[in-house]
Amino acid sequence: MGKKLRVQRRGRGTPTFRARKTGKIATIKYPSPVAGSLDGFVKDLRHEPGRGAPLIYVELEGGVGYYAAAPEGVHIDQPVSVGPDAPLRVGNVLPVGFIPESTMVCNVELRPGDGGRIARSSGSFAIVVSHSADKTVLKLPSKRNVQVSNDCRATIGVVSGGGRREKPFMKAGEKHHKKRAKGQVYPVTKGIKMTAASHPHGGGRHRRPGSSTTVSRNAPPGAKVGLIAARNSGRKKRQRRG
Repeated sequence: MGKKLRVQRRGRGTPTFRARKTGKIATIKYPSPVAGSLDGFVKDLRHEPGRGAPLIYVELEGGVGYYAAAPEGVHIDQPVSVGPDAPLRVGNVLPVGFIPESTMVCNVELRPGDGGRIARSSGSFAIVVSHSADKTVLKLPSKRNVQVSNDCRATIGVVSGGGRREKPFMKAGEKHHKKRAKGQVYPVTKGIKMTAASHPHGGGRHRRPGSSTTVSRNAPPGAKVGLIAARNSGRKKRQRRG
């Protein structure tokens, strides 16, 4: 009798599949919106395990502070302004409605006051495309355009650490610790390389699933692997015109 599948073991929430909580500093989130602008300074620059970009701690006037992904070029004791009257400088936070077109921004809010949701990973950024009466069009890192409210805030600049993925992993242990910090498991074995008792895709003389890899949403846990409730799979057929 085979053991439980990896997806079944992960679903039980054991410490093996749980992300580390030690070393975590804080969540990236802007302070609550206020009337006018707030000025402050970058007080600290830190590394958080499991996060690709370094963190900066910005202390604003009135004892208000927040953590953010460090844009390229930001340094300790750099002045930072948050609000619509802030100058257009790397590290400052402005509503996207006040940011000129073709400006690169990061940590963009999807809804006003949510703290930032878009372009937060190392080396990522969004581009302000155009403005309308109450909306701003942004080009996301995925090259897709999205409309957000003019009141959504964003940080001027590109998130630092853009060349992080260019350095290869020279040892298996380095990748293990990287995955461990994110609550992932390394190494991972493909299902087609397992025995038939260990995975639905295993067994047989050749490395192929042997059946369709698309399964129902209501499939039992032992069979719920592959493309779960997929609308389509494989290449899309081109429709002939005329």
